[in-house]
Amino acid sequence: MTISQIDQDATAADLKALAEQAGRDLEDASALDILRWATGTFGKEFCVTSSMEDAVVAHLASRAMPGVDVVFLDTGYHFEETIGTRDAVDAVMDVRVITLTPRRTVAEQDAEYGPKLHDRDPDLCCALRKVTPLQEGLTGYRAWATGLRRDESPTRADTPVVGWDEKRRKVKVSPIARWTQDDVEAYVAEHGVLTNPLLMDGYASVGCAPCTRRVLDGEDARAGRWAGRTKTECGLHA
Repeated sequence: MTISQIDQDATAADLKALAEQAGRDLEDASALDILRWATGTFGKEFCVTSSMEDAVVAHLASRAMPGVDVVFLDTGYHFEETIGTRDAVDAVMDVRVITLTPRRTVAEQDAEYGPKLHDRDPDLCCALRKVTPLQEGLTGYRAWATGLRRDESPTRADTPVVGWDEKRRKVKVSPIARWTQDDVEAYVAEHGVLTNPLLMDGYASVGCAPCTRRVLDGEDARAGRWAGRTKTECGLHA
């Protein structure tokens, strides 16, 4: 059942049922077929979100729907390499990169909350610079795609390929949820997909510069994020 079949005024309950059924039906489908379902179902009301760690999902989505919207959150704390990756993706891929920014600049946030909020209250910093801007930026979409993978960390082990985002009342698509790091690397090599240069410099997961470090041998891919804290997620996928 697609949006065109259930009417543009489909309720949240309709969309939730659609998402849950698709999650079951597409569990064993390829990432490209999952994205073909999503773009075919939602059209321009579908977007991809990307941290610009790599452009794998954006590349896949561009094969399913050339010109697809790719949403990037510019927190004001990104590594230069991340911004460079975003600019390169915008320049060479068949996508439309949309950059979201927080309501406050870093300087304005420092003035209101004090400097280095990310050190004192990282949850609040993420809420201000990531969660709220994304909430506002996804207003015009009914479905969004992420690059979440089950093998990244225990908190992501149950990620469905298609599920219901209760917080935002939208369909959430994770087309590479079943992939491994080897699968990602093979796709990058086969298609020449852009990746963040920091992945070649010891970073396994790339977030904001103040809260990201290189990983050590034997650590999972997310260990370099908020190292030394119990925090493991920014709140976008809570």
